Amino acid sequence: MTYRVVQWSTGNVGRNSLAGIIAHPELELAGVWVSNPAKAGRDAGDLAGGLPPTGVAATTDEAEVLALGADCVVYTAMADVRIFEALDDLCRILRSGANVVSSSPVFLQFPDGVVPPEMADPVRRAAADGDASIFVNGIDPGFANDVLPLALTGISERVDEVRCLEILDYATYDQGTVLFDIMGFGRSLDETPMLLQPGVLTMAWGSVVRQIAAGLGVALDEVTEWHTRLPAPETFEVSSGTIEKGTAAALRFEVRGVVGGRPAIVLEHVTRLRGDLGPDWPQPSGAGCYRVEVKGEPNYTLDLRLLGSDGDHNTAGLKATAMRLVNAVPAVVRAPSGLLTALDLPLIPGRWPAPPR
Repeated sequence: MTYRVVQWSTGNVGRNSLAGIIAHPELELAGVWVSNPAKAGRDAGDLAGGLPPTGVAATTDEAEVLALGADCVVYTAMADVRIFEALDDLCRILRSGANVVSSSPVFLQFPDGVVPPEMADPVRRAAADGDASIFVNGIDPGFANDVLPLALTGISERVDEVRCLEILDYATYDQGTVLFDIMGFGRSLDETPMLLQPGVLTMAWGSVVRQIAAGLGVALDEVTEWHTRLPAPETFEVSSGTIEKGTAAALRFEVRGVVGGRPAIVLEHVTRLRGDLGPDWPQPSGAGCYRVEVKGEPNYTLDLRLLGSDGDHNTAGLKATAMRLVNAVPAVVRAPSGLLTALDLPLIPGRWPAPPR
């Protein structure tokens, strides 16, 4: 069966999911929505990174793409600085009757116990109104800290602690809004960036901790946050701009699910803008990795290395987020209506590339 799909936005993740839709043998690209008027009228193949023409032109007209009656919308618009606008987008799409796979807002990965009901309930109502489903995922939050750790615990006799780590150098991640405005890199260590405001880490990654706990059948006593930062030893350049000496250049944080007074399920990020920063912090396997550590009987450590065909691990991370969504489309369309989590869906494999069209 072939599913008709709309791509919603063509930024860092969106252009990768657009390429994935075009290549997927079970998907047919029905339309492309863009926010930038300069992209309107351009062929989807061009927006996907110079692929052959598809005959599908991008538009800024939301009503036009919703009127296509697509089976699913792949929503990859930025939500970090426009959470409520993104939630409104998702509700309109769902009420139109289209299913949704989305990279944001990330707390919708598993919102129960993470955000107030009034933030997730409108999405659930919109899904019911449109008889549609929505699945929010990616690589992190997503595959690297839902399917991967839960699968690993499936070969455990006893689980005492699950720790999911992202260990990446973000120097080549060309997204200034995320690096500077949200994460606070290149800013004074005396400033508290948006990401480190009280409760924000838990809003963003508490869904990881809560979902693993639900999968393991464990009740958490509380969820806590911790972070530390390191300054740049001298001024240097990254893809998004200049990091001045003394400003934030490395960040390590944890979101901890506590059971019996000790961290039992932990989401940890180790983010550097240079490989020599924080030498005593966890180091990646390969150029960058996601790591799952399960302590119990027995102990396991699993590293998922990232490397794009261009040699960049950050490119691989964007592609992984995009393809987690694209490959989920058939399962999400077939699922009962509602807000879905990784616990609701079957194994989602990739597909052999489609023959040239």
